[in-house]
Amino acid sequence: MEKKKVAVPLVCHGHSRPVVDLFYSPITPDGFFLISASKDSTPMLRNGETGDWIGTFEGHKGAVWSSCLDTNALRAASASADFSAKLWNALTGDELHSFEHKHIVRACAFSEDTHHLLTGGIEKILRIFDLNRLDAAPREVDNSPGSIRTVAWLQSDQTILSSCTDTNGVRLWDLRSGKIVQILETKSPVTSAEVSRDGRYITTADGSTVKFWDSNHFGLVKSYDMPCNVESASLEPKNGNKFIAGGEDMWVHVFDFHTGEELGCNKGHHGPVHCVRFAPGGESYASGSEDGTIRIWQTSPVTPEESDPVPGNAPNPKVKAVADEVYRKLQSLQVGKEGNTVERG
Repeated sequence: MEKKKVAVPLVCHGHSRPVVDLFYSPITPDGFFLISASKDSTPMLRNGETGDWIGTFEGHKGAVWSSCLDTNALRAASASADFSAKLWNALTGDELHSFEHKHIVRACAFSEDTHHLLTGGIEKILRIFDLNRLDAAPREVDNSPGSIRTVAWLQSDQTILSSCTDTNGVRLWDLRSGKIVQILETKSPVTSAEVSRDGRYITTADGSTVKFWDSNHFGLVKSYDMPCNVESASLEPKNGNKFIAGGEDMWVHVFDFHTGEELGCNKGHHGPVHCVRFAPGGESYASGSEDGTIRIWQTSPVTPEESDPVPGNAPNPKVKAVADEVYRKLQSLQVGKEGNTVERG
């Protein structure tokens, strides 16, 4: 049997508590970006290609359970245990608005057109905030059967989906009527739900199963049993021929989308993996763990020349050269406080 090459990830330090959510922006003129949510209350923004820290959003007073960027990566949003969801300027780090809730907020998502923010949490209420009228009361959809764990938009912002912490399945809501139009049945509560970049699939993780659903007709396309309980799964966005899953065994598993065969297993985290996400071009993927680190793994096997260790776990010089232009643009707009540098190693 051919010996598998050991993957050496970029390790991103900086969070002092578990990393519980990761989100990649689409590719923008300045590259693409990665935002992380952590129980340490400070979402962090990074260059999505190199993992280099750009800045920290400071203002929450409780664990941050979810964070995301809008389509242009100009604004960020975060959902927190301090009973608020916050809107941020992603270039300066300034807080633009705080949307107050009556209980812990677990999930948030920007609409595709960037005009609305969707939130959900312990209150069992989905709220849709108009980002063009920040002080306006949100639209509320309140028939969720349990505490909301994940939210997402699909079908050109006509439909929203949600899953619950303590109830099985995924609910799909038609925004015109505010009613549930479909329930995707699962045997365990869904801990991760991702709409693919091309809008074709919904990827869910529940217990020890990863499922893929048709996001137009909501039929089940694939269902695979995993080697352990997994908390998160993500479909490769470019070709859609592989997916990743991470969970309680502390490993990041790579599978063939068409057959379910395991193609690789990345070891390195020192605690359960809470979140995995593919970069928008599919060339790498990130994992966040109970151990407080983010690891960025390359999708394709690297050549021996490219895999030579770079001092301090810095990005490969070839990759870094591409990113330098992004840093020049962002240098004068550093997010967060001057002393908040991130150790790399």
